[in-house]
Amino acid sequence: MMARILLADDDIELSGMLVDYFTDEGFDVDVAYDGVTVLNKISVNRYDLLILDVMMPHRNGFDVLRELRMQSLLPVLMLTARGNDIDSIVGLELGADDYLAKPSNPRVMVARIRAILRRAEIQGDRRNGSGEPDKIMLDDLVMHIGSRTVTCGNNPVFVTSTEFSLLDVLLREAGNVVSKADLSERGLGRKLSRYDRSLDVHVSSLRKKLGSMPDGQERIKTVRGVGYIYSRN
Repeated sequence: MMARILLADDDIELSGMLVDYFTDEGFDVDVAYDGVTVLNKISVNRYDLLILDVMMPHRNGFDVLRELRMQSLLPVLMLTARGNDIDSIVGLELGADDYLAKPSNPRVMVARIRAILRRAEIQGDRRNGSGEPDKIMLDDLVMHIGSRTVTCGNNPVFVTSTEFSLLDVLLREAGNVVSKADLSERGLGRKLSRYDRSLDVHVSSLRKKLGSMPDGQERIKTVRGVGYIYSRN
């Protein structure tokens, strides 16, 4: 099925150009020019992904994302001002799946959109029936592959599609170090770039959401200069 995208940006001319480009790439695109309209549209329509600009009238992108994450795990691609690392980190910490600096090449945007959609399995690339287990269990943590949900200590943990994909990789390699380059390619769907902080921020968010192991040790440990390792008892 055609993925439906909500593009939230107050630049009307740019939005029009992106709508045409994304439509030619096979997406169904809706538009909102302010934060209030974004939240209203999401409340009454089904979307597969939200492209969310930080600077919008009435409600900025951070406010929209903060409220959205209280009720929805809709995948979000955040658009931030070029060179503003703080906005990028804040967006990821609030639950964005990925970010791009404006202005961005539309081809790059489409590549990021498709990577996020693949992680969310919106385009029908379900792994059920592919011979993979329905769930992965390790100590008190359970990942349900088909529903892409996580429970820890019998409590639900609300993770984004990106966090789920990263945790999936770490759990399958539990007890082994996963390099940042490998984790980025397998979990984010792209090569690790030198100044990209998104991987570190997503892992930090997972640590906070999952908490410590039953014995008190850290679940996801940093191996300095190499990558990460998920602990196992």
